[in-house]
Amino acid sequence: MSRTRLLYPLSAALATALVLSACKKPEPTPAPAPTATTPAPITPAPAAAPTASVTALDLGNSVGADNRVAAPATTFAPKDTIYASVTTRTSDVAATVPGRLGAKWTFQDGQTVHEDSRDLSLTGDGTTAFQISKPDGFPPGRYKVEISLDGTVVQSKEFEVK
Repeated sequence: MSRTRLLYPLSAALATALVLSACKKPEPTPAPAPTATTPAPITPAPAAAPTASVTALDLGNSVGADNRVAAPATTFAPKDTIYASVTTRTSDVAATVPGRLGAKWTFQDGQTVHEDSRDLSLTGDGTTAFQISKPDGFPPGRYKVEISLDGTVVQSKEFEVK
């Protein structure tokens, strides 16, 4: 009897082992290897458009062939021709930048004496001259010239007529 008692549990254990091995789970398939992705090309930021600026303003009673004032001054005689020599520069010396350069001349009470503007193609360093004159002479007093680039005043200078 002892043999039968032992045989049943052993048989049950063997049967369980066989059933479990028959119900073997499929082995998991490995995850696919990541594919190499081509990174998007890095595009540089667009370059800033070239700009123009006014770098200097000189006044005098004569200019040379290069439009530069020969002897800067801030005091003039009533019958002098008064020149404003405006130096400009572009951010890229090889680029041409369109611009509107203007000069507004005013008397001490704010009265406009003369206005002049020019549409220019500015390249690198350049100089533009503006002038005012009055054959019968300017009244003595304080004056001012304002230089604008594309409608914005960028430089000004006061002067006196004695």
